[in-house]
Amino acid sequence: MRVDAIFVPSFLVTLLGCATALASTGPDIDPPQFDSDPIIRDFCIIGGGSSGTYTAIKLRQTGHSVALVEKEPLLGGHTNTYHDPISGKYIDYGVIVYEDIPEVRDYFAHFNIPTAIEVFSGLTESVLVDLHTGVSVSSPPGNKTEAMMRYKEQLAKYPYLSDGWDLPDPVPGDLLLPFGDFIEKYDLGPAVETLTGFFQGVGDWLSYPTVYIMKSFTPAVANGIENGYLVTTEHNNGALYQAAREELGDDALLSSRIVAMSRSSNDLHQILVQTPNGLRLIRAKKTIITVPPIVKILENFDLDDHERAIFGQFNYSHHYTTLTKITGLPAGKQILNRGEDTLHNLPHLPGIYAITPTVMPEFYALNYGGWEGMREDEVRNRIRDDVLKLRVAGYNISEPEILAFNNHCPFELFVSGEQIANGFYRDLYALQGHRNTYYAGAAFHTHDSSALWKFVWDMLRNIA
Repeated sequence: MRVDAIFVPSFLVTLLGCATALASTGPDIDPPQFDSDPIIRDFCIIGGGSSGTYTAIKLRQTGHSVALVEKEPLLGGHTNTYHDPISGKYIDYGVIVYEDIPEVRDYFAHFNIPTAIEVFSGLTESVLVDLHTGVSVSSPPGNKTEAMMRYKEQLAKYPYLSDGWDLPDPVPGDLLLPFGDFIEKYDLGPAVETLTGFFQGVGDWLSYPTVYIMKSFTPAVANGIENGYLVTTEHNNGALYQAAREELGDDALLSSRIVAMSRSSNDLHQILVQTPNGLRLIRAKKTIITVPPIVKILENFDLDDHERAIFGQFNYSHHYTTLTKITGLPAGKQILNRGEDTLHNLPHLPGIYAITPTVMPEFYALNYGGWEGMREDEVRNRIRDDVLKLRVAGYNISEPEILAFNNHCPFELFVSGEQIANGFYRDLYALQGHRNTYYAGAAFHTHDSSALWKFVWDMLRNIA
């Protein structure tokens, strides 16, 4: 594998989906108005992304009744698949690959979706361009292979990070260091070129506590780079969620929003949902929330003061995925956005992270983001301007055409090292079961569908 021209696909930061069943303002619940036709279930699941959909399917497999509420008209969260009407091909541009673990293989096998192992490293050439200026950037000096070996040696000290946020007390000091300081401490500078591809959608990740980096670039990710990832043979990850939708049937309430909720510890939960066909009342023994636990998202979820205090500590970044048509780039060439004048050549943000070729010529997965939230039209305009900077770098490219656009904000929820040291994740995990409510999703583990499915299955075996 050529380390100086490593293929760093844009999917690697978005290996998982994170749905957002955003709340909308509405009236308090008045149960007598709806008791004539309530939906009575064992579990109500809020959010139909990677974690929520998997939760619903596994609960049904184990004999439990469910109702799944999702604000979008389809399931899948960060799983974005485009169907080209001319060629008939499918193109994944959100979630692309999965770890080759039993939970993943069993999930796809349940829906008879064929998969294969695919090795991505070395498949294409990557070039570095500062899309802020259009200037070509040289690969940073240093031995990347040796630096990655040093990183993996440090990573091996913390095997528990692969299972969740059950951190020791006290938390090891190295995990709390800003990752930029951790790089300096262990001479990891040459590894940043490789690691950068795994933090698309994240803001200034050098300032993040090191634990977040290690929970994103895990031993499983390293194994996938070396030995291959699991992919669907048709490059249609959306098929998984189409099949799940068919199996769930009327148990999936799509294009629906939470209006109000009452989560009693001693009685059935009552969840009032605005559906395309009007208001429906769900009455459930337990609720599982898989949407990002941001207070403004959960405003109508009947939060108590304790829940609000914990969720109110989260910060987050912004992430947008697109499939963009660009003619004029050499076939198979990946463009990595790198700053010519920044520390470790990190890209200027907000901005494009990478322009990655797909299974269709001239169709590129293009991710944009940073710490700044923007309107869709503004993101589209900035993407256009950045892509056209490639002309300065000598590429005779066309005006980019954005074929598909997705907003995945809020993305990568985080807190400071000090908050982690003071027990933030201990307090967050203590919410599991509080008021007969449970949580899954990236904020409770990491942005990785494979890891999240294992996390959910382990959780369900304890509560269902």
